[in-house]
Amino acid sequence: MAHGIPPVRTWTREEMMGRIAFFRDLTGSKGGLPDSPLPECERELINVIGFRPPSDEGGATTSPVGGDSARAAAIPIDEGFNLGFARARPGCGPLMHNHDTNETFMPVTGRWRCSWNEGEAEEHVDVGPCDVVSFPPGVARRFMNITYDQPEQEHVLLFVIAGNQPKAEFTPLAMRRVAEWQASQGGPA
Repeated sequence: MAHGIPPVRTWTREEMMGRIAFFRDLTGSKGGLPDSPLPECERELINVIGFRPPSDEGGATTSPVGGDSARAAAIPIDEGFNLGFARARPGCGPLMHNHDTNETFMPVTGRWRCSWNEGEAEEHVDVGPCDVVSFPPGVARRFMNITYDQPEQEHVLLFVIAGNQPKAEFTPLAMRRVAEWQASQGGPA
């Protein structure tokens, strides 16, 4: 037996059922992130595996799925990675943000734009079902549903993020957009 691999044991059906999530039964959250209230950022984040809020959560620093969703994993394990789905209508997705670990995207339905860098350095690639984009830590990134020929249809993007308690941090420009929107709504600037 290889060093570090646990011995094989028999798992009961009940034990395995705690590690199975049927998509039809999953629920997500449309809030909990700094950009959640912005119309262009409306999306549902569905926490399937892992995700817990970071210990220093607050301000621009949060769980990649937001605090509410981070506390509601369908499969609450800590095994070095997190998996979830984003569901959004065309034109919607998060503002630019960074992670302390790898983040990988794979569209399940629709077309998605995955962008990186900010301002004049911004780049993007448009991807469809089963295409994969993997961002390393330290790269500002965002995704957006661009399936404009289906304006009312929400599409689904799978994301996998490394770690047991990953952090996301919105960029200063993203937080400025949040503050501008709040001010336009009569809230704190």
